[in-house]
Amino acid sequence: MATDLLADPAELAVWLGRPADDPKLLAALRAATRRFRGAVGHPVTLVAGDTVRLDGNGREVVLLPVWPTAAVASVKLDGVLLVAGTDYEWSESGILRRLGGQCWPNRLGCLEVVYTHGWAQIPDDVAEAIIDQARSLYTVVPGVQSKAVGGQSVTFGAQAAVGVTAQWSAAVARHQVRTGSDL
Repeated sequence: MATDLLADPAELAVWLGRPADDPKLLAALRAATRRFRGAVGHPVTLVAGDTVRLDGNGREVVLLPVWPTAAVASVKLDGVLLVAGTDYEWSESGILRRLGGQCWPNRLGCLEVVYTHGWAQIPDDVAEAIIDQARSLYTVVPGVQSKAVGGQSVTFGAQAAVGVTAQWSAAVARHQVRTGSDL
């Protein structure tokens, strides 16, 4: 599987009955990948050493914007480096907890976190949504709602008109960038 794609071209090729290196198939897969990344607001794949500035919320925990969290390299509070295990702890689900009975200050932009996040292996729900979207992009003629040739008629459903399925929407909701209001 190409590293820039969120689904395997060979799997899409099975659905479409085309070779995995078909230019139109790969273009549909790239477009579906770009659409998904745009919808969730991050690459989905593993990103090492990403630096984010976060707002404090006056609570014991803040959420890192992208999960899963693979590592937290550093946390600075107002420019002061904090100590993992003493000042804070973190979880794979992207929770950054203040330790020692303290809370994060309720100030904008007071936290700077360097962390590694994303998936080394693409989750099944993402790959399925990408394959589904790429199949539509490959087969649907843009702007066509209904087509009749000879005795055969084809009408594209709401997915073609709207552009997404419930499966796509669920995967986007699960993987989109989180905000402080998600607590």
